[in-house]
Amino acid sequence: MSYDIDILENDIREKYPEVLEILLRDHTTHQNIFWATNNYQHLGTGFEYASPILPELITGENGNIIMPRVKKDKELQQTRVRDMAEVFTPSWICNAQNNLLDNAWFGRENVFNTEVINPDGTHTWKVNPDKITFPLGKIWKDYVRDTRLEITCGEAPYITSRYDTTTGEYIPVEKRIGLLDRKLRVVSENVGTSGEWLEVAQSAFKNIYAFEWQGDSLLLAREAMFYTFLDNYTAKFGSQPILRSIKYIAYIISWNVWQMDGIKGVVPNSCGDKITQTKNLFEEITTTVTPCEGCKTENMRKHNGIYCLVKDWGNKDADTGKHGRRIRFVDLIKN
Repeated sequence: MSYDIDILENDIREKYPEVLEILLRDHTTHQNIFWATNNYQHLGTGFEYASPILPELITGENGNIIMPRVKKDKELQQTRVRDMAEVFTPSWICNAQNNLLDNAWFGRENVFNTEVINPDGTHTWKVNPDKITFPLGKIWKDYVRDTRLEITCGEAPYITSRYDTTTGEYIPVEKRIGLLDRKLRVVSENVGTSGEWLEVAQSAFKNIYAFEWQGDSLLLAREAMFYTFLDNYTAKFGSQPILRSIKYIAYIISWNVWQMDGIKGVVPNSCGDKITQTKNLFEEITTTVTPCEGCKTENMRKHNGIYCLVKDWGNKDADTGKHGRRIRFVDLIKN
């Protein structure tokens, strides 16, 4: 069976009502994520750098506008590398680095797979077919709940490996090597019922975080995680979950994978010189320019932009009383 690595927004909108709208939300600004790239401005109104990504702009006849990097033409790939330092990592390198994390967590090597160098010099991995065992003092739920973060995530190849971002090769569920892929493997190996699987899978998603500047890559990352949920549930139970469960996973993803300037901790391009104008008694106007203190001093906590919010799912929010305390990402960073 062949698979198309491209996720079509038309399919999401048709099969899963309201999910695309959820995946486009930005919870810091209470608006949609925005393009944050000039790559689409030639398409006209609504595709400018600062314009929000609206469902109607990427569905219908525009359903193929956003596509994985591997499907973009070479010139556009090079432009994004030059302008935004966009570089995508082969899956075998993502696997090797994720293995290092697990080596430290488990206290042993080759937990999920063994890295392989082929005779022709290419790299791959051989999956460990046995049920994952856990070290003394740790249980499988500890692994599911252990928090992971991918910075400047692009299409999130370290989180989920639905396809190799450099070759476009589709990777079946049982061979995937992402941080989320590994958590969901552990969930499926230790849970037998649909209800419990959904509950623990939600915990896995709540403990995976990532941020990205460019809106199209951010949406691709969110979509990849969303389809990873569907792929793993279907592989386990032979059918898809109900829409309510599907929408809740999309909601978790929309909080945990967010749009941010990773250097400043704010919504991209939201800080800078602030211009104010005042009038005196003679109706004369005085213009005052106040520079951003954070940009001036390179102090991450002094920017005048919009600081990005994330959810601490384990604690209650003071305003709502519900689990999922909202907190500025910058406040999680220790000096």
